Amino acid sequence: MTTTDTTDAESGRAPEAGRPRGPVAEGATAAAAEAVPVTPPGQKHLILVDGSGYIFRAFHALPPMTRPDGTQVNAVYGFVQMMVKFLSEHRGSHIAVVFDASRQTFRNDIYPDYKAHRPEPPPELVPQFALIREAADALGVAKIERPGFEADDMIAAYARAFVAEGGRVTIVSSDKDLMQLVRPGVEMLDPIKQKPIREAEVIERFGVPPEKVVDVQALAGDSTDNVPGVPGIGVKTAAQLIAEYGSLEALLDNAERIRQPKRREALLANREQALLSKRLVKLDADAPLTLPIEALEARPPPRAALERFLRENGFRSILARLGFDGAAGGTPARPAEAAPAPAPALDQPYGPYETVTTIEALQAWIAEARAAGVVAFDTETAGLDALNAPLVGVSLATASGRACYVPLRHGRAPAEGTADMLAPPPPAQLAPEAALAALKPLLEDRTVLKVLHHAKFDLEVMLREPTVPIDVRPVDDTMMISYAMDAGRHGHGMDELSLRHLGHRPIPYDEVTGTGRARLPFAMVPLDKATAYSAEDADVTLRLWLLLRPRLRPEGALALYEQVERRMIRVLRDMELIGVRVDGAELARIGEEFTGRLAALEAEIHRLAGRPFVVGSPKQLGEVLFEELKLPSGRKGKSGQYSTDVTVLEELAAVTGHELPRRVLDWRQLAKLKSTYVDGLLAAIDPRDGRVHTSFSMAVTSTGRLSSNEPNLQNIPVRTEEGARIRRAFVADPGFVLVSADYSQIELRLLAHLAEVPTLREAFARGEDIHARTASEIFRIPPDKVDREARRRAKTINFGIIYGMSAFGLAARLGIAPGEARQIIEAYFAQYPGIRDTMERLKEDARINGFVLTPFGRKLWIPEINHKDPARRAAAERAAINAPFQGGAAEVIKRAMVRLPKALKDAGLGARMLLQVHDELLFEVPEAEVAATGAVVRRVMEGVATLRVPLAVEVGSGRSWAEAH
Repeated sequence: MTTTDTTDAESGRAPEAGRPRGPVAEGATAAAAEAVPVTPPGQKHLILVDGSGYIFRAFHALPPMTRPDGTQVNAVYGFVQMMVKFLSEHRGSHIAVVFDASRQTFRNDIYPDYKAHRPEPPPELVPQFALIREAADALGVAKIERPGFEADDMIAAYARAFVAEGGRVTIVSSDKDLMQLVRPGVEMLDPIKQKPIREAEVIERFGVPPEKVVDVQALAGDSTDNVPGVPGIGVKTAAQLIAEYGSLEALLDNAERIRQPKRREALLANREQALLSKRLVKLDADAPLTLPIEALEARPPPRAALERFLRENGFRSILARLGFDGAAGGTPARPAEAAPAPAPALDQPYGPYETVTTIEALQAWIAEARAAGVVAFDTETAGLDALNAPLVGVSLATASGRACYVPLRHGRAPAEGTADMLAPPPPAQLAPEAALAALKPLLEDRTVLKVLHHAKFDLEVMLREPTVPIDVRPVDDTMMISYAMDAGRHGHGMDELSLRHLGHRPIPYDEVTGTGRARLPFAMVPLDKATAYSAEDADVTLRLWLLLRPRLRPEGALALYEQVERRMIRVLRDMELIGVRVDGAELARIGEEFTGRLAALEAEIHRLAGRPFVVGSPKQLGEVLFEELKLPSGRKGKSGQYSTDVTVLEELAAVTGHELPRRVLDWRQLAKLKSTYVDGLLAAIDPRDGRVHTSFSMAVTSTGRLSSNEPNLQNIPVRTEEGARIRRAFVADPGFVLVSADYSQIELRLLAHLAEVPTLREAFARGEDIHARTASEIFRIPPDKVDREARRRAKTINFGIIYGMSAFGLAARLGIAPGEARQIIEAYFAQYPGIRDTMERLKEDARINGFVLTPFGRKLWIPEINHKDPARRAAAERAAINAPFQGGAAEVIKRAMVRLPKALKDAGLGARMLLQVHDELLFEVPEAEVAATGAVVRRVMEGVATLRVPLAVEVGSGRSWAEAH
C-alpha cells in the first residue's frame, strides 16, 4: 500500500486543510468518518492524542518483542502501529501527542498520597519511553509534555486555548478523567470503539453534564488515583446528590438536611476531604503551554526519518504497509526469547458483526468454524442463574474481528404506553430447535476446540436447554487461563482482561439494555445492539485466547491449567446441576428455635447494659459500651462512630472480662446463621427437585480456593451446635446416604512439608495427635498429662500461626491476656525455629518476586508486599505466609476432585459428588455402596500428592450432613 502524502513529502508543501495527513490508508472506515466530523472550511481542528493511554495499551496487549540490537520494543511497535492507523483515518489541521513528563506533579504537593499506590512502570517498558518519543518525531507529530503537570492538564490547557482562537478540539482517549473537558467545541473520541464522546455520553456515564463531573468524582473518590472522596458514596449516589444540589460546595453547605443518617454523617465528617478531592480531580486548564499553537500544525512525516526509524527497529510489516521500497530487507523485530508468538494485529476492527437469521448462513459459519479448528462461543440468557435463565442467543467467532450472533428467543417490547398485546411481532430469527440442532454436532465435535470465558456458566446453560441439550466439548476457558497464571494479581472478568491485554473496552451491558426501571430484558434488545454486544464478547474471548494461551508454558502454569483448572470446569458444572437435598420442614423448626434463642440473648444483653437498645445498631452499641459502661479502647472512625466490629468486641471480652461483648458476638453469629442459612436456604430450595444448587466461583480468591455463593455453603460453622443443627437439614434422597470425606489437618501437613521441623514430621508420620504433641512441647508437660484445655490452646496456636495471628488475636481466641499470648507465640517459635525461618523466607520471596509459590508451583501474587503503608504491608506479609498453605490445600482437593468421578465410575459405583467445602467433599451414595465408596474416595484423596508427611482423610456417613461429618 502506498501513502497518499508522497507528493507533499517530496515537494515540501503543507497538506491542504481538511484533507488526510500523514500516512493515510486507502478507504478509511465509515465509523471513523462519522466519529470525527469533517471540519468546515476555514475552521481549525486540533487533535490531541492521549499518548500515555496508547503506550500502556500497546505494552500490555503485545508479547515481548526485541529489535535487532536486543532492545525490547513491543510498546514502540504497538504505538507506531496504532498511530499509523489513526493518522490514516482522521483529519485535522493541527495534531499533537501528549505525554506525562514525570510522576510527581503539583497534586502531590497538596496531597502526598495522590497516586501513591500506583506501581512503577515495568522495567521492560521504561527504556521504550524515549523510543516512543522518537517515533512521534518520525511520524511528524508534535509532542507536548511539561514537568509538574499531568498529560491531562496539558490537554485541558491546549483545548481551552485552541477553542478560544475559534477552533474545535478532538481528544483521542476514553479516559473518564478527561470527560470534564467536553463542551461545545471540545469532544472526545474513543480510539478503540471509534465512537465520539459528547455531552450525552458523559451524562450516560456519570449521570451529570461534563461541567459537574469533577463534583461527582470528588464525592465518589477514585481508588486508582488514591483520591479519597467521601467514604460510602459511590458514583451513582454522588450523581444524584450533585443533580439535586447543583455543586459539591452547595451539597456540603446543606449536608445537615440530608435525610439518610449515614450519608449525612459521612458528608459532615469529610467536608475538607471532599474539597481536597475536588482540587485533585479538576484539571488545570491554566497550565503553561509548552509550544505555540502554530507549532502543532499537521505536516507530512519526514519520509527519510520515518523509514530510518522503522528499519532501525525492525518494523518490516509497517514498512511494507506504508509502501517503502525494500521493506523485506533488514532484520525484523522478533518475539523475546521464550515469549509467545506476536499477537494478532492491534488494528483489527471490532465489528461490524453478522446477525445470523437463516439456516444457510448458520451452516456457513459452522463450516468456517470446522475449517478453523477453533471457535469462540458465548451464550446470552435472560438472567444470571445458569439453572433457570432461558437461552436467548449464542455467538461465534472464528478469527479476530470475525464474529456473528445467532438470536433464538428475541421479542420486541411494546411501545411506551401500549399494552403487551400490541407489541410488534418478534424479529426474524431461527427457531431454537433448528438452530441448536445444527450447532450440536459442531459444539460436541472433539476435533474442534471451543473457547469460552467463564465456561462453566455456558456449559450449564447448554446442557439443560430443553429443546436440544448440548454437551459442549472440548473447551478452553480464558478466565481460567488467566487465573492459572495471575491469581491475586488482578481480576479475571472479560472486560478487565480485555482492557488489560487488548486495550479494548467492551460494550457495557448497561449500554445495551439500559439501567434502572428502563432496563430491557436481553430478549427485548434490538438485534443490531444485541449482535454488536454478544458477537463482540466472542471476538474478545478469541483474541484473549490467542494472547494468553501461549503464555501458559513460559509462565510455568500449563500443567496447573491442563491437569486441574480446565478439568474442574466440568466437575463443578455437574455438581451444580445435581445440587443437594435440603429438608425444608427441618429448617423451619431450626428457624423457630433460633428465633427464641435470639430473643433470650437480646434480653440478656439488655440486662447487662442496664437498658434496652437495638442490639443490631453499631451506633447504639458503641454508646452503651464506651459511654455508659466506660469500657476501654473506644476508638471512633472517620464518621465519628465507635467501631464495634468483631475484633473490637473480642479484644474487649478478653481484656475486660465483661460479658456484654461476648453476648453481642453470640447474638450476631446466631442472627447471621438464621438470616443466611435458615431463611436464605429456605428461599434457595428449588421447588422442582427439593434441592439447593449452589454456584462455585472458580477465579475469585487469591489462593486458588473455590468460593460458594447463592447460597454460600462454605461458612456454616463446623464445630458449633448451631452449625450442626443446620447441617442436619442437608439430607440424602431415599435409598441413599451422605458420605463426607475430610482432609485431616491439611494445612499443618503442608507446613510440615515446607518447614524443617523434624518433630512435626515425625508426629504426622506416626499418626500422633499433633495438637497434643504441640501442647506437650510448648507448655513443657508430659504427653500423658495434656488435658483438653491444653490441647485446645495448642490447636488454636497451630492454626493461628499459619494465618499470621497476632498476640492480640490469639489472646482474644484463648481468652487470655495479650502478654501471656505473646509469651506463648515466642515459646512456639523457640520450639519450632524452622517454622519461623519458613515464614521469613516466604515474606522475602514475595518482596523480591511479587509472588509466592505453592508446594505444587502455582504463583500466588502478593501485590502490596512492598507497600509504603505499614498496615497494608503487614497484611500482605500475612497473606504471603498463609497463601502457600491455603493455595496448596486448594490444589490438593482440586486434584482429588478431577480424579474422583472417573475412579468412582471405573469401580462401578453410583456415588455423586455434591459439595466441596474447604477441605471436605460430600457425596450422595446408594446405601449398599457406602463402604466401597469410602474406600475409593480415601484411596484417591490420600494419593493425589506425595509430601514429606502422609495425607490423611477422615470418612463418615449418615442420613444427614451432620451425621456424616
